[in-house]
Amino acid sequence: MKRFAFAVGLVVLVFAVSLWAQTTAPKPDPEIKKFDVFLGHWTYAGEYKAGPLGPASKVTGEMSMKPILGGFFFQDQAIEKGPMGESHVLEIIGYDSANKAFFSNEYHDDGSMASGAYVFNGNTLVYTGKFMVGGKPYMIKAAITPEADSMSIVAKAEISTDGKAWVPFFEYQYTKVKPAPKK
Repeated sequence: MKRFAFAVGLVVLVFAVSLWAQTTAPKPDPEIKKFDVFLGHWTYAGEYKAGPLGPASKVTGEMSMKPILGGFFFQDQAIEKGPMGESHVLEIIGYDSANKAFFSNEYHDDGSMASGAYVFNGNTLVYTGKFMVGGKPYMIKAAITPEADSMSIVAKAEISTDGKAWVPFFEYQYTKVKPAPKK
């Protein structure tokens, strides 16, 4: 009788643990919440500097960032207007808790791609990555700094063809739009 009660208890315990495992959804690493300051809809104006990708030019745009896939990732979409017309960008940002690192993959409507990593250095978000344009690799490093009111951001980047010599690439000023426009 004791063996039977033990077996029944063991079956109930296994069933309860199995049921609990099915109802407890995994949660994103709390570290990814650092990106919350960038959530929302933004407008921006800026300038590409003359360099390896062409002459200097002024641009304007809109960017929206939102959490996706249960908050494990962020989706950043931008539409930019400049002398070459309108361009679209999609970026996915996530956090690799095993390596304690943020990663980014970016896709442009001209077929170019970028991949890199983000690191928080105090209030500044620092990006380093590689950007492929026309099959040629470029290296980028950027500093993205939200203002104290979290309603504006300054982004400055440099570009390199060899990782040794760096030149200014772009400078943007973002302004948060409240509320996000309806589409």
